[in-house]
Amino acid sequence: MPDLHGQSLTRRQIAERLGDLAQVAGVRLMTLGDGVERGIRMLEFRTGTGLRFTLLVDRALDIGNCEFRGQAIGWNSPAGFRHPGLHEYEGEGGLSWMRSFSGLLVTCGLDHILGGGDIPAETYNYPGRVTQRQSLHGRVGTIPARLTGYGESWEGDRCLLWAEGIIRQSTVFGEDLHLMRRVEATVGGDEIRVRDRVLNHGFARTPHMFFYHVNLGWPLLDEGARYLAPIRDVIWAAHAESYTAQGVGYRVAPPPRCGFREQVWQHEAPGDADGRRPVALVNDRLGLGFEIETRAAQLPCLYEWQNFQAGHYAFGIEPSTHHVLGNLAARERGEMIWLEHDETRCYDLTLRVLDGAAAISEAERRITAIARQPDEDYPTPSGIFPPLEGGPRPRSTP
Repeated sequence: MPDLHGQSLTRRQIAERLGDLAQVAGVRLMTLGDGVERGIRMLEFRTGTGLRFTLLVDRALDIGNCEFRGQAIGWNSPAGFRHPGLHEYEGEGGLSWMRSFSGLLVTCGLDHILGGGDIPAETYNYPGRVTQRQSLHGRVGTIPARLTGYGESWEGDRCLLWAEGIIRQSTVFGEDLHLMRRVEATVGGDEIRVRDRVLNHGFARTPHMFFYHVNLGWPLLDEGARYLAPIRDVIWAAHAESYTAQGVGYRVAPPPRCGFREQVWQHEAPGDADGRRPVALVNDRLGLGFEIETRAAQLPCLYEWQNFQAGHYAFGIEPSTHHVLGNLAARERGEMIWLEHDETRCYDLTLRVLDGAAAISEAERRITAIARQPDEDYPTPSGIFPPLEGGPRPRSTP
């Protein structure tokens, strides 16, 4: 039964109190109407507990805003939720992706992640496309979804808020990949569940890379906010040549700084006995945290993005299919995922509010039980990238 405003209520008891569930919770479709966001369809979810988030239908059904009891959790960049019709994928040497980069969840892929460049395209069997130009983090995040359904569904005394859609990253003589996405939340609950299935709809052997760019902002992110992860090894740091110069380690956030240069880390982080890998950012002063749970077998790599620059203040948690070494390295190491026709890969993402000191303490206990992260702020990167399983794999089920 939903727990709403200190009461545990049956479906009938809720109906007795409300002429319309929308008074306290629900899903509604709206369209943004001004500036660079004009024309973007958006689904607003409210669970009745103070958790509110929006799905950007025309931005891959990614999550835009996210807040809990009026406190922002997700990051809104200066770029805003830019309409995909304004996006220039190959502009600025592949860095124009940043002009559309904003929100709690930005999906990266489906055939490429990380830095841009020319990627081999011989599997598409077209003489005019020997290579394919890729931008930073791939195309999928700026593709509109075909919305196949949304609403509220009762299962006994449990009410599920949901939305589904299909995002098609397709071209002639190139990839034809479909992302089938379902997003759920429960009335009376404090978590968001994303269930993704990537399908090779085409008949050409196609590379597949994928990761979730989960972006957290103020006030959850603030001076003293702590990063909690089951880190067995710090593998890599983008700023290794000046490792301590900015005085910011991997564990604790500073206040915003003018001139801060982004820092990126890759950690080796295993899952628990069931394969689940929880990672969190917690703000002890607010008694608020946010946990990101994925499956280590689906997304074996984990990045940490620190962007503490004034006006861009953000912290990113990024579970990934591949190492930060990139597309070409994945091919050279035999770690690229190749999808044949009708082959799929499935991904599960759960985003969970940690409300209060007890919830934060329990999350920290669960994370530490998997692996205890290094106590020092600047652990020396090992440079050891564990082998990943590449090539053909057994077909996943939806």
